[in-house]
Amino acid sequence: MRSSSSLHGNCSIRKLSSSISHGSNFRSSFYGFSGHPFPRAAVISQSFKSRHSPVRCAVSFRPCIDIHKGKVKQIVGSTLTDSKEDGSTLVTNFESDKSAAEFAELYRKDGLKGGHVIMLGADPLSQAAAIEALRAYPGGLQVGGGINLDNCLSYIDEGASHVIVTSYVFNNGKMDLQRLKSLVDVVGKQRLILDLSCRKKDHKYAIVTDRWQKFTDVYLDEEVLNFLSGYADEFLVHGVDVEGKKLGIDEDLVALLGKHSPIPVTYAGGVTVMHDLETIKAAGKGRVDVTVGSALDIFGGNLAYTDVVAWHESNRRGIH
Repeated sequence: MRSSSSLHGNCSIRKLSSSISHGSNFRSSFYGFSGHPFPRAAVISQSFKSRHSPVRCAVSFRPCIDIHKGKVKQIVGSTLTDSKEDGSTLVTNFESDKSAAEFAELYRKDGLKGGHVIMLGADPLSQAAAIEALRAYPGGLQVGGGINLDNCLSYIDEGASHVIVTSYVFNNGKMDLQRLKSLVDVVGKQRLILDLSCRKKDHKYAIVTDRWQKFTDVYLDEEVLNFLSGYADEFLVHGVDVEGKKLGIDEDLVALLGKHSPIPVTYAGGVTVMHDLETIKAAGKGRVDVTVGSALDIFGGNLAYTDVVAWHESNRRGIH
């Protein structure tokens, strides 16, 4: 896992102060607050420190383990809803006969850190499978799916390096800053990842929650990324419009992340061939890590997992 010192980006205090003071997007998105939720100096102090660290020099492949009803699966995320648990509209690209722990052991053996275990549902089978994966690779995996203030530390205790949070913070379509502050107080900024997965709406990228079905009124831009970087160690961003469809990446989203994210960020969605990895590397200016799911041969696709691992290793060595 990269430490929080592997950050990038730059922004003046004056600019950040101005954006927080005058950004209508923020004022409309603060759930439960009528004015500035925190003293401005505290926000500036946290964000300022995060943007004055060494620039990252390598792009990493971040592996994944998606769990649904206890099984490792690759699902088209936009078809996963709470209201249709019978699976009548669920599009599953792949279901493995290997356990989540076996995939975790594979990633451990190959030295791949910072992969994410996502529980696509809060059922006991998925929770048990996720915990088995964390125990198989202590400190090497992040975990998300139903994370909240009450259970976040339990996953850390089971071996997760970080917890990944979306819906708990982006609640009822808005950013709930009190919940975000409480999470940081309990689990620590250095162990918190904010999932900012998004979908296009009105030509902008709106953060989505509740299995990517519900739009929030928070849009990804420089202002939002700078602000949230004060409360998280990393960002995880699925391009939901292309995720699981193997139709190519969302290059515009990758470019936005590479340009504006001041902390490590991982992009997921649409990778099909090796060239897509190079496109992400270029569009993200070498600042955006990548997850590959359905396209990998270990998940039923045509892209060789061993080739992606070799690409990852060459990046870590600085070889083109």
